[in-house]
Amino acid sequence: MDRTNWTEIEFILQGLSEYPKVEKLLFVMCLMMYLVILLGNSTLIILILLDSRLHTPMYFFLGNLSLLDICYTSSFTPSVLIHFLSKKKTISFTRCVVQMSVSYTMACTECVLLAVMAYDRYMAICNPLRYPIIMSKALCIQMAALSWGMGFLNSLTETILAIQLPFCGKNVINHFVCEIMAFVKLACADISLNEIAIMLGNDLT
Repeated sequence: MDRTNWTEIEFILQGLSEYPKVEKLLFVMCLMMYLVILLGNSTLIILILLDSRLHTPMYFFLGNLSLLDICYTSSFTPSVLIHFLSKKKTISFTRCVVQMSVSYTMACTECVLLAVMAYDRYMAICNPLRYPIIMSKALCIQMAALSWGMGFLNSLTETILAIQLPFCGKNVINHFVCEIMAFVKLACADISLNEIAIMLGNDLT
């Protein structure tokens, strides 16, 4: 495959294509879980927005976490569901990169946000009297923005490194989705730099 002709490159998502009956069962299970995730997190976000008593740092971060969960699962679940019912389990290079980048951004952001939430609870327990002053609205917004920013930058770095690799033959991804490690392993070049970058990125987030 020529990396300059990205529009002509297609990958095959292998998943469980050899077991069609299992795929139908997984379709039902994944669809139910996806709907529960959407309904549960959407309800939580709406309640936080509507109830002024929940306008606190803890619920602000919980709202961000719920939004992340919706974005993360929505970045790949619809595609997975379609592939479960489709005989043609291919995905274009561009769609694969977008899916990989978005899901990786959400995953990295969630890791940073969980650390921020741990800090918030630490301040609430160890400095209860100063907590309202320390965890101001401005600081909460800045910390949430930092989480999203770090997730985006980490994903952007990994994605740029990944798309620079040459692809020259192998196009079967042994996965349900375009996961970054499965993606770079298809390259016909040394991926040591990519593996180190992914490892460092995971450690930092």
